[in-house]
Amino acid sequence: MPRDAYVTLITKDAFAIGAEALLNSLAHTGTTADRVVLHTGSVSANALSRLRRSGATLLEIGLLPTSDAFNAAHDRARLHGAVAFTRGEKPAFHTPLDNFAKLRLWELDYDRLVYLDADTLVLRNIDRLFDYPEFSAAPNVYERLSDFHRLNSGVFTARPSRATYQAMLARLDVPGAFWRRTDQTFLETFFPDWHGLPVTMNMLQYVWLNLPELWSWDSIRVLHFQYEKPWEPHAKADRLRPLIDLWHAYSEGTPPDLSRLPDPCASR
Repeated sequence: MPRDAYVTLITKDAFAIGAEALLNSLAHTGTTADRVVLHTGSVSANALSRLRRSGATLLEIGLLPTSDAFNAAHDRARLHGAVAFTRGEKPAFHTPLDNFAKLRLWELDYDRLVYLDADTLVLRNIDRLFDYPEFSAAPNVYERLSDFHRLNSGVFTARPSRATYQAMLARLDVPGAFWRRTDQTFLETFFPDWHGLPVTMNMLQYVWLNLPELWSWDSIRVLHFQYEKPWEPHAKADRLRPLIDLWHAYSEGTPPDLSRLPDPCASR
């Protein structure tokens, strides 16, 4: 039997808060796959202990060995200055350069992986994704249908390979390299024929606000809290209250009946 694992990445304690809710949600799906948390040395022992109690295998990693020029180009202030976030607000703890550490998962000793960002929840079993080819990801759709051509790297499939990892490093940090959407732009380039997953495998929370006709609780399997995080106060909290309440329910280990959740179109 192939060795399968769900993998997430945390580089700060704030992401560990999300990862704990994610691990709780995976446990409720009944999956038997391993649950792996990649973490950097900046995550506290207390946060890691909570994740370990949630059933995770913890693996410490370092950031990628990128050049000073690469690091400077993808520094938070410089990146956000060149490509301002106008559709939502990234939390203060977000560090764009850390996103590239996702590539470390190609070093892992597993046959098949499904990567999940730490700000996602798995609402229904998604073990079938292990049978999907590398590289499969859902489109980055949350405002316009024209965005179906862009991938979102919050959920994707991978086949660990040292050769693939080395090829990624060779292509990632070259003179003048600037990956506009960090790992997402890079993965689109590295896997130009990426396989499309349905949006229900990575439903971005802004769909609730902008494209409510795409929202169906019956079919959503992964909910992704892109931009503002449900464990922090923010300006859109009132408009996203049903999703935030859902996240807190999973965080507390008491997921609700999904069939009783409100429809985003009901109040329009």
